[in-house]
Amino acid sequence: MTMTADATTAASAHAEPLRTVYRPPHPLNLLRTVGVLARGPKDPTMFVEGSTLWRAARTPAGVSTVALRQTHEGVHATAWGPGAEWTLGQLPRLCGADDDATGFDVSGHPMLAAVAHRTVGTRLTRTDLVFDALVCATLEQKVTSLQAFGAWRVLVTRFGERAPGPAPRTLFAPPSVDGWRRIPSWAWHRAGVEPPQSRTIVRTAERGQRVADAVLAAQGGAERERVLTSLPGIGAWTSAETRIRALGDPDAVSVGDYHLAHQVGYALTGSRVDDDGMLELLAPWAGHRQRVIRLILAGGPREPRRGPRLAPEDHRRR
Repeated sequence: MTMTADATTAASAHAEPLRTVYRPPHPLNLLRTVGVLARGPKDPTMFVEGSTLWRAARTPAGVSTVALRQTHEGVHATAWGPGAEWTLGQLPRLCGADDDATGFDVSGHPMLAAVAHRTVGTRLTRTDLVFDALVCATLEQKVTSLQAFGAWRVLVTRFGERAPGPAPRTLFAPPSVDGWRRIPSWAWHRAGVEPPQSRTIVRTAERGQRVADAVLAAQGGAERERVLTSLPGIGAWTSAETRIRALGDPDAVSVGDYHLAHQVGYALTGSRVDDDGMLELLAPWAGHRQRVIRLILAGGPREPRRGPRLAPEDHRRR
């Protein structure tokens, strides 16, 4: 008997899971490394319960759910769904196996050295899922994190696919590339996504998998930046955020961020700087600037707040 695609997916979802133990050859803090991918506490694609990190994804082989738990033996991984094999094969990169910090030295800066000592095992993760990272970054353009995370939650839950496996909370994998393209305009509006961002995602999705393939095939951050910023609506900030999440780019700097330059400036000099000032301060660590930013965000000094938080603007009320 020939099984339909839906029947095959259902069968895969209920099949026995695949298991492996990843034994990293380097110190690893799993939750600090992979946890940065969560888009807020209610992210429908991942959450942490106790010592287990649950994550759903739409892989090139299909939807999968993986449960990750770190012990003294390594990272114990259990995966369900059609994409389980791909997920376990990609696990080392998710845990920072490709993160090469050769030449990175903050010993001459007491604050950075202290934070690096406190956060040993934090590595740069990479998902290899370029389009999902690009969608996340685009949703986060020019809005607060609260708004962007809410839009991601609504769209993934409504148009994504329920993920397989026995997760204690329902997980959803994001839509396929074509699924993002087919989201109707009213749904973007209801999710609180402004037209420029929704048009950017839809136009990019119309190009299909070619965009992600071109980024993955590009050599180095500069070439990947050229590929990404050649797309309408994708600027330097969105490109950097995409490369950080999907590819673990150690040198990416999110120029144009509302807070980042101020945070970097205050942590390194005690005063705010603009984007040009931030790039000048980070120049001694060229090739590893994202590592410095991660250290600052993980434990650098924070400027005291002098005013109210930025109030979210809801364009649905216009």
